[in-house]
Amino acid sequence: MDKKTEDFYIRLKSELEESTTWPAVYLYKFIVPTNATNVNTVENTFNNMGAVIKTHSSKTGKYTSISVNVTMQNPDKVIEKYQELSTIEGIISL
Repeated sequence: MDKKTEDFYIRLKSELEESTTWPAVYLYKFIVPTNATNVNTVENTFNNMGAVIKTHSSKTGKYTSISVNVTMQNPDKVIEKYQELSTIEGIISL
C-alpha cells in the first residue's frame, strides 16, 4: 500500500472513531466499470451481512454506481472492505 493510501485509511479511521458510535450502519459508494464480474465482486464482498445494495448504470452504460448500506462493527471493519475491493481495476470509492 502506498503512503498516500495508507494516510487516507489512517485519517478515515480517526474520523469514523470520532464521529460514530459503533456498531453502526455505514454507506459505501463505489463506481466501477460496468461488467458482471465487477458488480458481482462488490455484491459478494457484502454477502451474508444483511447489506442493502443498490446499483445504477450510467447514461452510456460504461459505469455502474453501487451503494451499499450495511451495519459494520467498527472502523477497522469498514476499512477492511475498502481494501478488499481495491483490487477491482478502475473502482472509485466515494
